[in-house]
Amino acid sequence: MRTRTAGPRNLRRQSSTERNALTEHYRRVRRMSEVLAHPLKPDDYGLQAMAEVSPAKWHLAHTSWFFETFLLAPFLPYYRAFHPQFGDLFNSYYNEVGAPFPRPRRALLSRPTTEEVYRYRAHVDAAIISLLTTVEEDHWREVESRTTLGCHHEEQHQELFLTDILYNFSHNPVRPAYRDDLGRATTSRAAPLSWLERPEAETEIGHHGSGFAFDNESPRHRVRLAAHAVASRLVTNGEYLEFIEAQGYARAKYWLSDGWQAAQERQWFAPLYWEKHDQQWWTFTLGGMRPVNANEPVCHVSYYEADAYARWTGKRLLTEAEWEALAQTQPADGNLRDEGHLHPIPAPSGAPLAQLYGDVWEWTASNYSAYPGYRPAPGALGEYNGKFMINQMVLRGGSCVTPAAHMRATYRNFFYPGDRWQFSGIRLAEDR
Repeated sequence: MRTRTAGPRNLRRQSSTERNALTEHYRRVRRMSEVLAHPLKPDDYGLQAMAEVSPAKWHLAHTSWFFETFLLAPFLPYYRAFHPQFGDLFNSYYNEVGAPFPRPRRALLSRPTTEEVYRYRAHVDAAIISLLTTVEEDHWREVESRTTLGCHHEEQHQELFLTDILYNFSHNPVRPAYRDDLGRATTSRAAPLSWLERPEAETEIGHHGSGFAFDNESPRHRVRLAAHAVASRLVTNGEYLEFIEAQGYARAKYWLSDGWQAAQERQWFAPLYWEKHDQQWWTFTLGGMRPVNANEPVCHVSYYEADAYARWTGKRLLTEAEWEALAQTQPADGNLRDEGHLHPIPAPSGAPLAQLYGDVWEWTASNYSAYPGYRPAPGALGEYNGKFMINQMVLRGGSCVTPAAHMRATYRNFFYPGDRWQFSGIRLAEDR
């Protein structure tokens, strides 16, 4: 009898441990969203300066909607939705579960108030904690999987929260700082640029094994890499300034056709947030206006600008396979959000390879498409990534506003080639 009952008892203890760990992880992630929102004033929560960004209030509500829609409604008996209209108001793009409120009009949602959104979050939090502590074993694995996905989804929105606040504040002539206590630009010099030789090789990329990953990171598959060299660090503001001063924005021969058209129509002449005053370049940051530091990585450039700069230097951008094959050999740490800078910093000296993770997302030369054998998840959750695999480019490596726990070698970010409000920058490669 002892032998027969030992297994179930261990299983129950393990299940309790798993539940407690997941509950604490959920609480920690949800708390961080509110910590990030704390510096805002009441009038800041509703700002939306363009269709592609969202108000801070909407981010806080949408992440709650995700848990309510995909966990509480299907798994918590007798759950009552906080508000009958929130299912549509805070749905982003999941057409199988409702009629999403149009993204460009989110700034019109003065009601519900920010105070009510916080009550919504508290309502959802209490219900999720109840679910995690009471759900039956038959449903535990699915609840665990969806809760973990929801936490990573919220971490994505924490990053978007900061990028969107920066963009929204940049349109205010007062140039308000998100946080006044962020450190000023460091005067340390960036490490000298060198080249890391990478031989021709066949390798594997894509997620495998234990640990969380989004569905677009799989399946793991083999790729063939030609011999190439990789820049030891990111392109700096000073190096990019040379491109500007060489009339790079006025010379069509360096630009893709669509990029040239975008640069002319949108009147690009420098990275987003750069302004020139009395012959000096300044940039707008989460800490307010700062002089452009020549040693920091260039940031807030589009794929078109990154590609034009690479052509001007006679180099190219890495492919995502080249980037991941290299990243698999490196620890996933760097100037990520947890460091507290919330801004790129100069590359440290003494390392043969620097800034692979953190500082800025690195544009790659790879289109965002499915890996061989990819299949989206069934149901509405299958809309998370798969339907966006068109007309976008892959970025790798995270940035200074990416949560450290969110980062891994297989992580694939994606944006349209003309997007600039993300913390995006450039690493060069060269054929051998």
